[in-house]
Amino acid sequence: MKYPKEYLDEIKLRLKVSKVVGQSVKLKKRGKEFVGLSPFSNEKTPSFTVNDEKGFYHCFSSAEHGNIFDFLMKVKSYKFGEAVRALASDAGMPPFRFTKLDVEREDRWKIYKTILEKYSDFCHEELISGKNPVALNYLLNRKISKKEINFFKIGYAAENKNFYEILKRDFEEKQIIESGIYYLDERKKKYVDRFRNRIIFPVKSINGSVLALGGRTISKNSFAKYINSPETEFYKKGNNLYNINSAKELRSKNEEAFIVEGYMDVVNLHKFGIENVVANLGTALTERQLDLIWSFFKNPIICLDGDISGKKAALRAAEKLFPLIKPESNIYFLTLPENLDPDSYINEKGKESFIKFTESKIEIHDFIWNSYYQDVDNNNPHSLTIFEKKIKSLCGSLKDKTLAKYFLDSFISRINALTPNLNSKKNYFYKFKKTLNPLQQTKDSYKQSNQFEEIDLKEFSILFLVINNLDIFRKNIELISEINFSQKKINNFKKEIINYLLSEKFFDRKIINIEDFELQSKEMINLINTNAPVKIIYKNKNESEIVSIFNEIVDEIKKIDLQKQIDSLEDKVSINLDETQYSELLSLRNQLKGR
Repeated sequence: MKYPKEYLDEIKLRLKVSKVVGQSVKLKKRGKEFVGLSPFSNEKTPSFTVNDEKGFYHCFSSAEHGNIFDFLMKVKSYKFGEAVRALASDAGMPPFRFTKLDVEREDRWKIYKTILEKYSDFCHEELISGKNPVALNYLLNRKISKKEINFFKIGYAAENKNFYEILKRDFEEKQIIESGIYYLDERKKKYVDRFRNRIIFPVKSINGSVLALGGRTISKNSFAKYINSPETEFYKKGNNLYNINSAKELRSKNEEAFIVEGYMDVVNLHKFGIENVVANLGTALTERQLDLIWSFFKNPIICLDGDISGKKAALRAAEKLFPLIKPESNIYFLTLPENLDPDSYINEKGKESFIKFTESKIEIHDFIWNSYYQDVDNNNPHSLTIFEKKIKSLCGSLKDKTLAKYFLDSFISRINALTPNLNSKKNYFYKFKKTLNPLQQTKDSYKQSNQFEEIDLKEFSILFLVINNLDIFRKNIELISEINFSQKKINNFKKEIINYLLSEKFFDRKIINIEDFELQSKEMINLINTNAPVKIIYKNKNESEIVSIFNEIVDEIKKIDLQKQIDSLEDKVSINLDETQYSELLSLRNQLKGR
């Protein structure tokens, strides 16, 4: 028996090839693709590529090629059914078991989506045909173009249409009712269109099938401005996002996507060329919706109305979503000016202004901090205590405990900065004064002098060895790719160097050519070549000696990082002698001694 095509397509849509392959192969980003050492042959130079946009991997050394199902079958020796079940689980989808119930459900789904598609097609034709000029003029007055009406297949459900009778020619009454379009009027004993006299917005699944409808009234006397399809066997509000079927196509071009509240917000942003936008279908953003958007975009931006109620709702959403944050995925918040939503903002001020305004977005943890801090009195111990407990409780709720540790460390540092008098006292763990916030001091020293922290000089030495020995590190590219440097601009430069090493254009280079780079990178190269201490000793060394020096410096950086962790824990233990933290402190000290 064959799996339904839509079932397999949805698995492929929910899972990036790089995510599946990356569990077995160490991949590095290169342009639009990922590269890595082939799992099908023994090689030192990467010839294995993954393209998320096209949905396949290709190995140039062995000519192996395929999708995510093929990969598991070839690398893990899975049978096709095993691969499907494993990937369905990863995608958060129920297994398809080929039982009688599964087959019957698939048949019901085909009928369900056909009814909804026929209805939305009919309503779209009713709108664009000119039969209902009031509805069409309403949209045009809202600055919705005919191009967007056609793209989103927006329609209109007229009062006197008799589409129910048309549907009865092909479908049973029970099947029509299960679509959620009609409900029984108990008084009149007849089925009524719940979307009558409303603009219709078809809600599609990620593979483009219509699975629900949204309706916007054009009457001032209607009991609700918007209504949505009721939840059905196939439609759950908290599982879907409006326009995800279209927005996902931007995933290879952008890691950000805008999450807005309404259909009109989506349509108008799309009209201005902002196509990576979805709406959350009238519900508070759920964990399933967040996982869905994260499947395609690492950094969703939640757009908020600027009024008081909007801000309060946003804080509740942030508190609910914060525990779900992952090291590789984040959430941003963008608060719009008061009385403006994305629809009105972009129509009033234009695309350029909107894009510029999005630069004011803030990460979820900063949004929560700022919201909590508005109610804090720095001179009131009770207020500070409540604030600190709320922050600690929030960090404790994070599912990823490593991330929780670093968030807590960051928040505690910021809380300590609010009470400088308390934190200026001598710490009985210290014999010497310790430097607070070394990364900020490093940034300041860059601006003020040529004096660098120890870790900066060691990182310069690592990069110096690489850029002056390209032939050696081209063969050992994993050594540099695994390092996470202390500053964002150095990590960005590292990515440029990796791309440089992998580029066929520069395969003959043994030493970096500064003219191949933009101004900012040229400055970084000059900074490294001028200040790297290792330049004194590296000359006349052979390949194994240079790699050995490289590894020694990496190990020294790890010691510095361990010492920082120890210093941070000592600060905490000195304020609050916690047995768990003290045990962790002893463990870190032992690790440092063992190096």
